[in-house]
Amino acid sequence: MNFGKLSALFLLSSIVLISCSKSDASGVSADTSTDTSLYNELFVPPFITGTNFNLTLDKATKQFKSGSATATYGYNGNSFWGPTLIMNQGDDVQINVTNNLSDQTTVHWHGFHIPAIMDGGPHQIIDAGGTWSPHFNVKNNAGTYWYHPHLHMKTYEQLAKGAGGFIIVKDPVESALALPRTYGTDDIPLVLTSRRFNSDNTFDITGAYGDYLLTNGTMNAQVTLPKQYVRLRILNAEIERGYDLGLSDNRSFAIIGNDGGLLNAPVTVNRVKIMAGERVEILVNLGADALGSRIDLKAYNTGQKFGFPGAEPANAGDFGSLLNNKDFSVLHIKVGASSAEAITSLPSTLANNTYWTNADVTNSRTINITGGQAGSAFTFDNNTYGFTSINQTIKLNDIEKWTIVNNNIFGHSFHVHDVQFKIIARSSGAVGEHESGWKDTVYVPLGETVTVIAKFDDFADAVNPYMYHCHFSNHEDGGMMGQFLVN
Repeated sequence: MNFGKLSALFLLSSIVLISCSKSDASGVSADTSTDTSLYNELFVPPFITGTNFNLTLDKATKQFKSGSATATYGYNGNSFWGPTLIMNQGDDVQINVTNNLSDQTTVHWHGFHIPAIMDGGPHQIIDAGGTWSPHFNVKNNAGTYWYHPHLHMKTYEQLAKGAGGFIIVKDPVESALALPRTYGTDDIPLVLTSRRFNSDNTFDITGAYGDYLLTNGTMNAQVTLPKQYVRLRILNAEIERGYDLGLSDNRSFAIIGNDGGLLNAPVTVNRVKIMAGERVEILVNLGADALGSRIDLKAYNTGQKFGFPGAEPANAGDFGSLLNNKDFSVLHIKVGASSAEAITSLPSTLANNTYWTNADVTNSRTINITGGQAGSAFTFDNNTYGFTSINQTIKLNDIEKWTIVNNNIFGHSFHVHDVQFKIIARSSGAVGEHESGWKDTVYVPLGETVTVIAKFDDFADAVNPYMYHCHFSNHEDGGMMGQFLVN
């Protein structure tokens, strides 16, 4: 349901509501009112820099709706989500994670190429009251990564309550480019997700989709951005929903990076799909917009192909939502004054990535998406996750081609730990230009086969496995995960 239709529901809950300002035919809000009290200001997570990071996960509360505050989780005193960790490629870092929950947890460094023992998967458990201190060299390219719980059968609950945060990696290639990078001003991290509430305002952690959009944990979020190029680092941290993102006046924008960092050149689009676990960095040019004018970043989710998560027509039930099969706003943007060091042009080249090809492949394997019939759990190759089971064994320094086959029930978001891969083929047609960079998560629609290539280098361990899994956290909790050793 779009937010115009949801406004009555928001009024009833006394949440700060969607603007009553009128829109012109282009979809940009006409500045008929200066009343911005009908929005909630976007929360921009604080950031931490350096080589030694301290994270403490606590129970918290956040006032989403009138009445009782909602029980949440947050790192470092935040009521939902956690601080952004900013690291430099080549640094040796240590992260001290203290778990103040009454339950166990883990913290996975999503997208990082690090030893398996430091990966933070289901095996690196942090007991209640305990502290875990992984340390590793930052080998990743400049890009947008994230951290989140990965405790088997508890990932959905802990992520849904707000446990997560961004990681931004910097490197010399990215730093040499004329790009927006003033955090919180023209370089904005956006985590998109949604939640459903029980009558007592607790999160309803049962269905696949939420009814109310949260952008950085903010309902009906707005932000003032400068009149210049701005950079949005977008993460889909949903339980399951996908987003087909665009701007409300249908203007084009430039994709400059995805999961594993910069693309070789900007890709100009007016829509981009982003699935659970994926990241995309976009540049939006606000330089020609009038001061005070407004525009929305929207999800154009109406009429998606069957199997697209969130396209189901139901508005209630396990696979229903007030947002299903609807277009809706994810961020209301007001144009403010340009900054002193405004970026006003788009670089024509960004990076010089060299990718693996079929000629480099030393081993190939196929992974089939199975299960899901009559309410049964989804699986890979008919194997439900086992804590001690090793599903794949890979030789150190092998360059492998993985073919993921999905002829079964629904689309899925497929994530591989440890490596960044190159998507080389989709059975439905050409690989999208926006997918041309390094990836760690790929959407596999119903009825499609996707092929990727990765090199498994640097880290060998005969005991501690890495994971591959569906990044729908309800699916991975249900056993849609496999484990691989590199040795």
